[in-house]
Amino acid sequence: MKLTTTNVEQLKIGLEIHCQLTNLNTKLFCNCLCNYRNSLPNENTCPICLGLPGSLPLLNRRAVEFASMICLAFGCDIPEKISFYRKNYFYPDLPKNFQITQYNSYEISSIGVNGLYDLSTGLRGDKDTSYVNSGSKPPIRITRIQLEEDPGKIVYEDDTPSNNSYSLIDYNRAGVALVEIVTEPDFTEPSDVRLFLNEIINIFEYLDVCDPNLEGAIRCDVNVSLGGGKKVEIKNISSFKDVEKSIYYEITRQKTMAMHDITVQAETRHWDEKRKITISARSKEEEEDYKYFPEPDIPRINLGGKIFVSKLREQMNELPRERLDRYINAFKITPHTARILINSKKISDFFEEALKFYDSPVEVSNWIVNEMLTKLNESEKSDISKSHSTDLSSLHLSPQLIATMARLVNEKNVNRKLAREVFDTSLRTGEDPLELVEKMDIGKISDSDQISDLIKKIIAKQPHLVKQYKNNPNVNNFILGLVMKDTKGKADPQVAMSLIKEILSKGD
Repeated sequence: MKLTTTNVEQLKIGLEIHCQLTNLNTKLFCNCLCNYRNSLPNENTCPICLGLPGSLPLLNRRAVEFASMICLAFGCDIPEKISFYRKNYFYPDLPKNFQITQYNSYEISSIGVNGLYDLSTGLRGDKDTSYVNSGSKPPIRITRIQLEEDPGKIVYEDDTPSNNSYSLIDYNRAGVALVEIVTEPDFTEPSDVRLFLNEIINIFEYLDVCDPNLEGAIRCDVNVSLGGGKKVEIKNISSFKDVEKSIYYEITRQKTMAMHDITVQAETRHWDEKRKITISARSKEEEEDYKYFPEPDIPRINLGGKIFVSKLREQMNELPRERLDRYINAFKITPHTARILINSKKISDFFEEALKFYDSPVEVSNWIVNEMLTKLNESEKSDISKSHSTDLSSLHLSPQLIATMARLVNEKNVNRKLAREVFDTSLRTGEDPLELVEKMDIGKISDSDQISDLIKKIIAKQPHLVKQYKNNPNVNNFILGLVMKDTKGKADPQVAMSLIKEILSKGD
């Protein structure tokens, strides 16, 4: 079908997200280390992951549990039995000339199917409720989640595959447990794709199944079609930022072809990171091209149905949605502040740790969101070499420091303005805030006699204030300002105001 200018705006985007289960100890079918990144090329291999004759795969039980947790996080159905298939194709990074994966043609063999994800709230969808929110985005359908082995890694002479005269193969990665999440083409905005990918990273971190900061731990292929035309797959995208850029480029390319009455072919294209364009790699394979057949060396696995799922839920960490509900309902934190906290597991865990030192969720959360994150953002902007991962140690930050600052303000030992000065100094020097308060002599003055004497001295110098008080109650604020000025902001304003009213009333 040729694209035309009348139907070109019908954009459909689907994703295939590959997540290495990096927090496993070993690969999917053998005892080689899952963490291959510090190994010499082809050092982390064995006859099983290299597919040598006579070797037999042994399924990693923990990998099945990790993959099932991901399925539950996306509201997928988990079948009672799963099975593995051989996906046959020749490529240099595939030592066996086939990949052990899952396939749903003859039966439901994937570990998870029919999931939903609510983009409007960034939360798991509810399949039992119709989507009726006005102006909301429709949920993203998760077609399947499957468990498979990762191929090896091709190292090119040049970053652009088409420019190379040779390539090198490292099989250390071959056989690492990989979860593939396949969505329906429900995305209609490239920005929503990036939002969804960021949410996925957050879920992986909460589940503790993957470290997204590791090179190659999470990869994404994108399928783009316009106006009901052929599907174009974009591969070899190194970052989520480039995922969004590659979609925008492909939209422009296909629109331009439609304007010139050129048919868009179903093909696989690579993302050229340097030139920021997609380049043709090969024609798009069909399912039958892979000649799937059941893996004869791995029998069907009976997961155990509801009992398996029930036990798995007991093991699972708290998900972002569950933590968000707890922060709002139990801690009485505003939804805006709560969402900022849960959007980063590292920050959310930092908040939970700070509460162990001072149990005041609202004040602690305000210090983290309004003060700590501001300082972190300033630090990252000033250091362009800093990675995107949140480095809490670089500024002498600790949960105990935030808890101490919250206590100082909450218990009215220091006013908020002076507390910020203490916080800034503590971040720079690493000094204890309590010692700084004493050293800087900025602790609040709450002694009634001391404040009362000061108020009487101010009135004695300006006796007309008593007469003005009869007709102008704002005199209270004027005297309070003088008290705060004389004490350099250290007087407790509530105590001072109460005493001002009392003394002026008596003078009246």
